[in-house]
Amino acid sequence: MTSAVTVKRESVSAAIGEQAEALSSQLQSISDALFPPVSQKSLRKFTSGEAARLLRLSDSTLRKMSLAGEGPEPELRTGGRRLYSLEQINEIRRMIRGRPLPYRKGRLQVLAICNFKGGSGKTTTSVHLAQYLALQGYRVLAIDLDPQASLSAMFGVTPELNVKANETLYAAIRYDEPLPLRDVVRKTYFTGVDLVPGNLELMEFEHATPMAMQRNETFYTRIASALDQVEADYDVVVIDCPPHMGFLTLSALCASTGMIITVHPQMLDISSMSQFLLMTNDLLSVVEEAGGTLEYDFIRYLVTRYEPQDGPQTKVVALLRNLFGDYVLTNPMVKSAAVSDAGLTKQTLYEIGRDNMTRSTYDRALDAVDAVNGEIAALINASWELPT
Repeated sequence: MTSAVTVKRESVSAAIGEQAEALSSQLQSISDALFPPVSQKSLRKFTSGEAARLLRLSDSTLRKMSLAGEGPEPELRTGGRRLYSLEQINEIRRMIRGRPLPYRKGRLQVLAICNFKGGSGKTTTSVHLAQYLALQGYRVLAIDLDPQASLSAMFGVTPELNVKANETLYAAIRYDEPLPLRDVVRKTYFTGVDLVPGNLELMEFEHATPMAMQRNETFYTRIASALDQVEADYDVVVIDCPPHMGFLTLSALCASTGMIITVHPQMLDISSMSQFLLMTNDLLSVVEEAGGTLEYDFIRYLVTRYEPQDGPQTKVVALLRNLFGDYVLTNPMVKSAAVSDAGLTKQTLYEIGRDNMTRSTYDRALDAVDAVNGEIAALINASWELPT
């Protein structure tokens, strides 16, 4: 005789609601432990060696400038160790160049970082690229277009706590009473990077657009029109797109001058990317037929989370290079424990510094990330016809 199994029926919304509250509470506790409510993220100071590398000077040259009283005075630590803030590095950069920043000599570069599938390294790519460009002296606007708002979290903005109604990009692209984009742009602790944060409010654009289209309103110009308002304030805009081809992503692609498609070198991810490309082609063709314009300076595929010792991954990368040639960036974003460890405390390699982990591990990871970002910066400069 078998015993009956009792199954308890319960409201799906109630169960999910309770679980959401429990998880949110736990995450908040973890966040409070790492970053107490009274504290804010701040950017560390850079050693003289790091400053010299950013300025493309030798450490001895930078030391001579400091001793001669040329430029800002660094913070002196025990043993004569000199530390520079990013503001001071930019001041020295202006002295060396003999003219003010920025580097821009062409149209605003708007880069869409995208893929159809989550977990492809979009946010990691976006935040490291934005910070790398700022470290080189560019004026950067980072836009979190993903309702999950991981990019915002990396910049110390908790989406469910620090982002209220009409404080995301949706406020500037909504169909009824949009706000000026400047009203939702935030300064960050990272000199040179401003942020438009994200949260679940962004989904309102996906819901409102079908009704707007019935009124013959165009959705694909919304982000471009918003960016026109701040066009003179920045050199580069980095958009972390959501992992799906919705109206937000399409509007971002129509506003962009360049696209970076992140690719995790696994066959399942490649299959997903194939669907992404087919759908993107179909949808953008419809947009072009409706009068939208797409003028990209470059489109590139970036291999992410790459493990060079993994045979199957190496074969997938070879396949991509054979199919797409120069459209695949030469340098891959190598999978690294250093990037993962930094991410545990919502930091990047540029923030955490080499004193906080094994130096050889950190240096290898930083070299790989710098190589990727340097290659993208070269594409930006080439679009402005500047020396790379």
